[in-house]
Amino acid sequence: MEETRSRWRIFGKALRFLFWAGLALLVVVQLWKPAHLDAVRADVVRRFQEQRKSRVIVLVHGEDTISLFGVPFGSFINMEDSESILRAIRLTPSDQPIDFILHTPGGLVLAAEQIAHALAEHKGKVTVFVPHYAMSGGTLIALTADEIVMDPNAVLGPVDPQIGDMPAASIVKLLEQKPRAQISDEMLVLIDVAAKVRLQVTTFLTEVLLKHRSKGDAARLAAILSEGHWTHDFPITVEAAKQLGLPVSTQMPRIIYDLMDLYPQSGIGRPSVLYVPFPRSARKDGKAQDSPSSDDGQSAHIRAARH
Repeated sequence: MEETRSRWRIFGKALRFLFWAGLALLVVVQLWKPAHLDAVRADVVRRFQEQRKSRVIVLVHGEDTISLFGVPFGSFINMEDSESILRAIRLTPSDQPIDFILHTPGGLVLAAEQIAHALAEHKGKVTVFVPHYAMSGGTLIALTADEIVMDPNAVLGPVDPQIGDMPAASIVKLLEQKPRAQISDEMLVLIDVAAKVRLQVTTFLTEVLLKHRSKGDAARLAAILSEGHWTHDFPITVEAAKQLGLPVSTQMPRIIYDLMDLYPQSGIGRPSVLYVPFPRSARKDGKAQDSPSSDDGQSAHIRAARH
């Protein structure tokens, strides 16, 4: 009996050791993975910067598993982003090109306006790359570019201001739909704020657009984008952007997609999207050929970094 108890004690100690060792390993992996991803991202950015002879700035928002146990959260343009980007622009020679890689749902108006103003004042060429979407404040930043390079399926969006979860333009229209006497004092204050915000954003956007447009054309485009003609999540496609007169190209460098692969979405549970890469195909002359979507060695390196 005593021998049996001794064996159970040893077994229990072994289980406790395995538990704590596994927990320690989990913590180490969770701490190491973001640092490793950052290093690989920096390497890709460095190579793109050397190719383009430019200052490359990356602003990517989404859900990333960066907490201790992989709990994802969304992000957006904030004041910390604007401080970092303004510092990067300030440290860039005035005549050096800036390549801005942008993937964001938008964010704080003040932060986006600060970034947009700094890019509009930069003397060197500014190119904004949009591999997937740049909505709201992201579009405001993109409008400062000398060239906007979009994936053929990427979208921009309106820059009409929002107050809480309500469009400022819709709040102002309330005065057209109800007598003032039937509107609460609190809502009347909100209407006043909404009217001011609309005017401020339209005025700022007009000033930014003057970098590339005449005063009348800038005012026209600013009104279309900021005065609530569409819902806030309305997708402005490549074709629509060109119709608006934006300097859009679809010549997206492959390295931009490789960089975006290094910003994985939440890894919790079953993935919602699955596809299998095409295998290497054979040409008619018998030589091996990569299919259009096949990955090169660099992409293989990126896949290893992600996992």
